[in-house]
Amino acid sequence: MSTIFLKRFFKNPFQVASIVPSSKTLIRKVSDKMDHSVPRVIAEYGPGEGCHTREIVRRMHPESKLMLFELDQELSVHLEKQFAHDPRISVHNMDCAKLPEVLAQKQIPHCDYVVSGIPFSILEKGKKREILENTHAVLAPEAHSAFIIYQVTNELHTRGHCDHFEKAESQYCLANLPPMFVTKFYKHGSNGKNGKH
Repeated sequence: MSTIFLKRFFKNPFQVASIVPSSKTLIRKVSDKMDHSVPRVIAEYGPGEGCHTREIVRRMHPESKLMLFELDQELSVHLEKQFAHDPRISVHNMDCAKLPEVLAQKQIPHCDYVVSGIPFSILEKGKKREILENTHAVLAPEAHSAFIIYQVTNELHTRGHCDHFEKAESQYCLANLPPMFVTKFYKHGSNGKNGKH
């Protein structure tokens, strides 16, 4: 177990969603939801100590870009040091709702994928809505573009919070502590523009 991850969990349990990093099985299931055969623009909300990030980076196309949004300052510094050698990666110690602003600053029109492990179930309703609406807005108008989450509860799918996404696929990963739902919300369903799922 990562020492920094455990330390930051006890200091900020509402920012660090789990007491242990994700299992290899969960990490693989999340990363399998993305197509890395061509350059992609990816954002990750709440990467923590980087267990999912490392797998994304391992699979990423050489010309892809990855933006990490981590509220915890110490974890942000840890991520900056960990990925300092890779110019494809930028770390942002700020609210992930600011993703549209960061994209505008970088002159990037859209994201292909947004990956999130932040605990939406404990977020205030207005903040939850802001993040979800901003995420939907920045995704490219392509069939492959998607918001991919791993959560203890499946409320974003079952309670209609993500009804503005045209299609959703969900699976349960028991091989994790705690077990997690992995859900992929597509910006467009089968009627979107051509794109590889």
